[in-house]
Amino acid sequence: MKKHILVISQYFYPEQFRINDICIEWIKRGYKVTVITGIPNYPEGRYYLDYGVFKKRKEVYNGIEIVRLPLIPRGNNSVMLALNYFSFVVSGLFWNLFTKLDPDYVFIFEVSPMSQALPGVWHAKKRNIPCFLYVQDLWPENVEIITGIKNKFIINSIGKMVDYIYKRTTKIFTTSNSFIKAIENRGVPKQKIEYWPQYAEGFYQPLSNCYVDEIPLDDMFNITFAGNIGYAQGLDILPHVAKRIQENYKNNNVRFNIIGGGRYKSDLEELVFQMEVDNMFNFIPKQKPEKIPEFLSVSDAAFLCLTESKLFEMTIPAKLQTYMACGMPIIGSADGETSNIIKSSGAGVCSPTGDIENLAENIIYLSRIGKDELIQIGSKSKKYYDFHFNKDNLLESMDQHFMLNH
Repeated sequence: MKKHILVISQYFYPEQFRINDICIEWIKRGYKVTVITGIPNYPEGRYYLDYGVFKKRKEVYNGIEIVRLPLIPRGNNSVMLALNYFSFVVSGLFWNLFTKLDPDYVFIFEVSPMSQALPGVWHAKKRNIPCFLYVQDLWPENVEIITGIKNKFIINSIGKMVDYIYKRTTKIFTTSNSFIKAIENRGVPKQKIEYWPQYAEGFYQPLSNCYVDEIPLDDMFNITFAGNIGYAQGLDILPHVAKRIQENYKNNNVRFNIIGGGRYKSDLEELVFQMEVDNMFNFIPKQKPEKIPEFLSVSDAAFLCLTESKLFEMTIPAKLQTYMACGMPIIGSADGETSNIIKSSGAGVCSPTGDIENLAENIIYLSRIGKDELIQIGSKSKKYYDFHFNKDNLLESMDQHFMLNH
């Protein structure tokens, strides 16, 4: 009899999150997997084509049974976002009351909002089964940083919800070591928390002899960013860095390739234009994840950036594993764990968050070293990934947790 994993994740295929691949791997490993998710609308804020309240509410994807709960699309303002978060929980409450599903485990993939964990916690209690929580975003810290909400009543209320969820889970997994201490500080026993880093999907690997129309084959030093262009990514530093390079290094050959879409993209394009550095930028529309290794293969380095905050010092963005799996030299603008990994692995260079001058110097340094040295840096990046973020090893350890808690 196959063990049945019920996955709770507000975001799932065709939205692009790592939980998609985790579920596919569980199917390959002989589990039955059901995913309770929302109607896809991330990051654009409107329902994807062919999906809606009365369309494709049930679907099978690579053997995974998907049940989509009705929710309000996230739109493009904070009111709509709050309604989006709230509607998933309300739908989850009604689903939980009437569902006949009887899984062996509940696994909650927690990116913001943390509130999405509630239907999973309720279902685990109803069936008296183990409940695993995979924390990607720390709450309430994330709410304060991203929304700017400082109201003590709101933050304390969210904190109580977070404590309620932590208390009712069997095991909590985190994407960074720093998260363990933060969760422990909320009164959660240390033995209940474990570091389980993210891995990159199998198609993220070093490629050669690729050609992509969007990045010209010339003598430019191509730095590529791929992913969501939101406010948390801190990409507003790049036009300032480009200006600094333009003024201080007259014969530079730097080009920033920015691949993706998101809430900040139009603002970033406007800033690039205003600062008169558009000749150094190449904006490329959002691509399928499977295509990203091709873009990276014709790039000299990959760029990773976070805004300045205590929370992001503790965060290891999934982008880091993506770049490392592709064997890319990395240019970082980050603090804390991300900076430590880039520097200790020898996978590239990293400047403190917000440090325009240091980042510009790092970029020029990498653009002027030889190709052989760049290849060596890329090799160190891939070697670190293979040792610390190996997919099979990580999934094997999760199997052990399922067996121990049944």
